[in-house]
Amino acid sequence: MGMSGVYGPADESESIATIRAALDAGINLLDTGDYYGMGHNELLIREALRGRNRSGAVISVKFGALRGPDNAFIGIDGRPVAVRNFLAYSLQRLGTDYIDVYRLGRVDPEVPIEETVGAIAEMITAGYVRHVGLSEAGAETVRRAHATHPVADLQIEYSVLSRGIEAEILPTCRELGVGVTAYGVLSRGLLGGTWSSEKTAAPGDMRARMPRFRPENLERNLTLVEALRAIGEEKGVTVAQIAMAWVLARGEDIVPLVGTTKRDRLAEAVGALELELSEEDLAAIERAVPPGAAAGERYDERQMAMLDSERNQPRA
Repeated sequence: MGMSGVYGPADESESIATIRAALDAGINLLDTGDYYGMGHNELLIREALRGRNRSGAVISVKFGALRGPDNAFIGIDGRPVAVRNFLAYSLQRLGTDYIDVYRLGRVDPEVPIEETVGAIAEMITAGYVRHVGLSEAGAETVRRAHATHPVADLQIEYSVLSRGIEAEILPTCRELGVGVTAYGVLSRGLLGGTWSSEKTAAPGDMRARMPRFRPENLERNLTLVEALRAIGEEKGVTVAQIAMAWVLARGEDIVPLVGTTKRDRLAEAVGALELELSEEDLAAIERAVPPGAAAGERYDERQMAMLDSERNQPRA
């Protein structure tokens, strides 16, 4: 996502090189959305995969978010006819004849999830999709979707600062055998270790609108980051690696998504795979950042209202 403008400008050649470096390092999950840069992100992936074996990448695509020419989000469309339409465009942009995991980017409150998932299931039968995925769906929605067609995984925010899924959503996924793709592992750079109270978001950077980066919340959140940094320094690793390793330690059914636009930060992420946290390490992290410690919601009020996952959920 960061390669297509949401955090400000990104260098396209470096983005493509970073995707290729990730594949060379053994990372095979490429997660995108057809609305990341209105197709721009899918075209980056197409270029990065040029000359490579398509089967060496697992491509996950989110669809359904509607955007205006000013980049504003203007709605969600989960109708079956929209599923087929969005898919046709993604296949063309990606230059592939199938997508591994296809998922609605946000649950459409106007369309029963059974209808949306049923349409994806039809595309599986037709050979255009391999697996059904969900994104930011609540526990009951996951159950209903899974009853319609087996769901491979739920993509949802999960990090040491965002633990709301632990009460109901994660147990439901585990009961049903639905995996979790965790995004926001570094809390959009907050846990990357380079943000400061003096730093401001670049033009077009979505973090300018996000509550956890607002002045009234940022100081508290940076205190939490420093507490994690201290734990990392004792182990000779970065605060970002501590944050990634924490998610990796939550279970083999959880796959952390780590977004970066540069190869040097990719190397840091790959290094986190070698970091094993002991029970004492995990306890120290829990003491430093207990559930609910973060100041501010993970999205602004308007976007929080769009999240099926947040309906009737405890905040953490």
